[in-house]
Amino acid sequence: MLLSQSATELEMLMKSVKMLIAVCGLVLAVGPTYAHEGAPHVSSQDAVQKQSAKSVAAPKLQAALRGLWHGHVVATRDYAFAVKANDAKRASRAADAVVTNAKQIADAVAGFYGKPAGEQLLGLLAGHWGAVKAMTDAEHSQDKAAGAKAMSTLISNADQIAAFLSSANPYLPADAVRGLLVGHGGHHATQISQVMKGDLKGEMETWKAMQSHMDVIADALAGAIAKQFPKKAA
Repeated sequence: MLLSQSATELEMLMKSVKMLIAVCGLVLAVGPTYAHEGAPHVSSQDAVQKQSAKSVAAPKLQAALRGLWHGHVVATRDYAFAVKANDAKRASRAADAVVTNAKQIADAVAGFYGKPAGEQLLGLLAGHWGAVKAMTDAEHSQDKAAGAKAMSTLISNADQIAAFLSSANPYLPADAVRGLLVGHGGHHATQISQVMKGDLKGEMETWKAMQSHMDVIADALAGAIAKQFPKKAA
């Protein structure tokens, strides 16, 4: 397992979620269902916690960010299944979709922090995708050294994104954000391993958790931005 050396990082995840709930007033929920070409279908899931519309400070922003972060894992998952199937054209389309999605996330951030900040985040998201792509390719070719290097890069990139977001928004503690991103990286590593091994049952469970975690990250950003820009965030 590519993430075996990062068990303590995942323990940090749960502490980080609790911290962000306290700071941003977040409510955890399971995200929407997605069907993928060549991937198993996942049935709808009930919300972990029910919430009223009044409990969301910026419902439009929250919905937009949830959609964008779900789009990220949709595209990276498609890439993994395409690589598993040795389908180069489909893998290329999925990779393009990851890049397009990263630009959309960066543009959303730029709407609050300006174009330079958006460009900086885009560079960081490119680093995240580069590591995930390298990890996927390494797992497919059973190159353990390359896989370990990709995981190291992924964790280092989490540090960089956390530092960037916390410097831009005082309601996003760096350690908390880092924990969430490391947990996200753990999901990538587990999912990729399961896809390449043909463990569709295990991958389905990871996929459910991955979708939920995207909502946690999106809600953390939406809640913090709403606090920082109460008149601008809707």
